[in-house]
Amino acid sequence: MDNKSSDVVLVVDDSPESLGMLNVALNSQGYTALVALSGQQALAIAEKVPPDVVLLDAMMPEMDGFETCRRLKEILPNTPIIFMTGLTDVEDIVKGIEAGGVDYVTKPISPDEVIVRIKRHVATAKLALSAQDALDHAGKNVFCVSELGRLSWATPHVHELIEEISEGNYSPWATLAPLIEKWLLTDTSKDLHLHCFSETMSIAYERQQQQMHLLRIVQVKVEKSPSDLKDKLPITKRESEVLYWVSYGKTSWEISQILEMSPRTVNKHLEQIYRKLGVDNRTSAAAIALRILEG
Repeated sequence: MDNKSSDVVLVVDDSPESLGMLNVALNSQGYTALVALSGQQALAIAEKVPPDVVLLDAMMPEMDGFETCRRLKEILPNTPIIFMTGLTDVEDIVKGIEAGGVDYVTKPISPDEVIVRIKRHVATAKLALSAQDALDHAGKNVFCVSELGRLSWATPHVHELIEEISEGNYSPWATLAPLIEKWLLTDTSKDLHLHCFSETMSIAYERQQQQMHLLRIVQVKVEKSPSDLKDKLPITKRESEVLYWVSYGKTSWEISQILEMSPRTVNKHLEQIYRKLGVDNRTSAAAIALRILEG
């Protein structure tokens, strides 16, 4: 059959006989087959021509299928990987799934079975990507994780939120994974409240998608500071600190105690603030500050 837009299948196996057999079967069904005899070769091919699905032999010399899968997932996070294996132990199957595989077929390989699995997983992956694109454009606070709490994908808005509240943490998703994994084993009808970053974050459970979990950030409380006022207004650092506490309704005396200065100095700073903001009283100055702090 001739597909108008041929899906690309990357087949990774150290056996030339298996590669040849699968290449013929895939081509007969209209797929474009790319072949690799090793994990390293597969990584090189995937970087140049991203496949729609990967068929991966579990047992290969040097870099085995499990390590190859983990490395492929770093560059192809949304691409389904199907293991081909003679191993039938539950432990090995679980190892493949944990590495990032979505399915497995046992050797000797049945071409018909492989084609059916490929069609199903390619269709599912495309549907998921379509949904992801729609969510990206909608700007929703959603993301998807595995059973182990590891990130599969997230909308751009979620990445921005996480980056904003995890300043200084170079692997925020690695920090979140064990916390989310533990929560998934409990009552997910109750939101997960996290305090691992500079700001509190709450996560709600949306639904399960095959072996993945769709989650939603329901609250990120980002506390503004005097530096936000300084960045937005033509005032000095000290003036921004005074204005910050004015916005909280503090008196000159209370501000003097907080900032360790005299009430007279506070009032002098207020005079400068009024002049620079073009206002003549505390209420007007506080209103300007609140628009920034609560924006």
